[in-house]
Amino acid sequence: MRMLMVGAGALGGYFGARLLQAGEDLTFLVRPRRAQQLRQTGLVVRSTFGDAELPNPPLVLSEQIAAPYDVVIVGCKAYDLGPTMDSFAAGVGPDTAILPVLNGMRHLDELGRRFGDERVLGGLCMISAVLDDAGRVQHLNDLHAISFGELAGGRSPRVDAIGQAFGRARFQHTASEDILQAMWEKWVFIASLAGITCLMRGTVGDMVQAGGKEIAAALVDECAAIAAHNGHAPGASALARNKAALASAGSPMTASMLKDMERGLRIEADQIITDLLRRAPGNGKAFPVLRVVQAHLLAYEARRAREARP
Repeated sequence: MRMLMVGAGALGGYFGARLLQAGEDLTFLVRPRRAQQLRQTGLVVRSTFGDAELPNPPLVLSEQIAAPYDVVIVGCKAYDLGPTMDSFAAGVGPDTAILPVLNGMRHLDELGRRFGDERVLGGLCMISAVLDDAGRVQHLNDLHAISFGELAGGRSPRVDAIGQAFGRARFQHTASEDILQAMWEKWVFIASLAGITCLMRGTVGDMVQAGGKEIAAALVDECAAIAAHNGHAPGASALARNKAALASAGSPMTASMLKDMERGLRIEADQIITDLLRRAPGNGKAFPVLRVVQAHLLAYEARRAREARP
């Protein structure tokens, strides 16, 4: 199975390295700058599950793609999906499966419009990783999992084939028969975590110490109600885990969105928060905490855009 990993950043670099360690036929689609760095330093992963050092990882630039791949794994920021689709389009053929692990849901529609719904799988990943200044992947926690499946549910030969390839690599994987439910449950958690930590500009522990547990719980309930309105109410265990995670005293947990805000970077506010409100009943008017979160993030984006003007 020929796989194309779109990007060799923290996410793509980690899972791609694990697949290459397992002997899978995987190539990284990278930009020229990252290609030069990887040719000089190789791909290096530091993880409690074992390090990886790949001196000459297989690389390709967009204009060098010469034939379709069996699977294209997409893990870019959701706001970068447009140019990212352009970059890997030459690698998509009649039988290519596209496996996105982006946040939210809107990317499924965008990928389906561009390449055909029949080529698009559902997917999500759970990992905390960053690139350090030397371009090495630093795995920060004990999560390294990918879930994937057919959007219509059930199993298929291509899902089973991907599962067999992933099963040989050193990370957790789940071939889900209801991937949309899993994606909605992650969306509820990501929106709640990003919303409360960005709103409070601190960790979960900071928020709890400040007396914000009830606000966090209300935010989880609002996000879960929107999921239920769309036919994917989170299960009781998932809801309990979400609320417990956002009520943990001393927890250092934050969302990557907050880290991006602290660095003055672009954020996925539209894909994670605004699009969730678009799917709410009554135009989201009955979701006050989520609307405050949205206003806070939009104010950040407005200030960022203003300060970027010459």
